[in-house]
Amino acid sequence: QVPLVESGGGSVQVGGSLRLSCAVPESINDRYCISWFRQLTFRRLREKEREGVANIDRRGGAGYYRDSLKGRFTISQDNNKSTVFLQMNDLNEEDSGVYYCVAGPHWGVTALRSPSKYGHWGQGTKGTVSS
Repeated sequence: QVPLVESGGGSVQVGGSLRLSCAVPESINDRYCISWFRQLTFRRLREKEREGVANIDRRGGAGYYRDSLKGRFTISQDNNKSTVFLQMNDLNEEDSGVYYCVAGPHWGVTALRSPSKYGHWGQGTKGTVSS
C-alpha cells in the first residue's frame, strides 16, 4: 500500500482554522477507513508518538473523533471519495504539529490506537499555531 499524500498545513494564529487534505488513490478500496494522526510539536521528545485525531468510514461517511477534539475538528470526504478533509477550527498552540493520514480496515477507537500498526506513513503536513 502506498503512503497517502497530505496537504493544507500552514501557519495560523490562535483561534484560527486550517483545512487539511488527504489524497486517496483509487487503488485503496473504500472498505478502508482513513484516519488522521498528529505528532505534536510541544510534546516531550520521548513522547512524540503519533496520536489519533479522527477517522472516517468512507462507505457511509461516519466520522469518529478523539474525545478532546470533538466540536473543533471535522472529518469529511469529497463525493468521489478521493480526498479526505480534516477541518480544524479554534486552533490553539498545542495543536501545532505534523498531521498524517493513513488507510486501514478499522473505524473508531481501534483505528486511532496503536499507530505502529500502520506500515505506510506519508510525509505529513505541518500546522503551526502561534499567538
